[in-house]
Amino acid sequence: MPRAARIDVLDTLQHVIVRGIERTDLFLDDTDRSAFLLRFASLLNETGTECLAWAIMRNHVHLLLRPRQGKLSNFMRRLLTGYAVTFNRRHHRSGHLFQNRYKSIVCEEDTYLLELVRYIHLNPLRVGAVGEMGALDRYTWTGHSVLLGQNRLSEQNCEEILAYFGKQLLAAR
Repeated sequence: MPRAARIDVLDTLQHVIVRGIERTDLFLDDTDRSAFLLRFASLLNETGTECLAWAIMRNHVHLLLRPRQGKLSNFMRRLLTGYAVTFNRRHHRSGHLFQNRYKSIVCEEDTYLLELVRYIHLNPLRVGAVGEMGALDRYTWTGHSVLLGQNRLSEQNCEEILAYFGKQLLAAR
């Protein structure tokens, strides 16, 4: 049975989920996470893709992306292939790193958008990667800390999300 075609249309907001093959770890340390984040930020800038939320977990990644100039599939192919090559070289391994294709879900409504941002950014808290909400505010591997101004990822579109919470930056945070 053939796979269903993806919806890959410019300006369409999509929740992207990527898992490690057999749910194995995609990131063994902060060097791996930094390499992924650096590649991710570079591609966002290069391809004109907007990121509204993200979380790098041990064995999976959540991204909330809106391609503005090119196809999401091209962005994801470059991101995942490049990271897999880097990871495999660094850890002296070969073969597939990611389980199947990435999963993408179209986000069409503002109310769903806010729930999705919460879901993605609270993921480290839910799985115990951080112990409490205060720690999540400073957690490097999610866009939540960027929204709060604790970390920096200039390619993340913070303004659109923060506008839902207030007109002034400080109040919104």
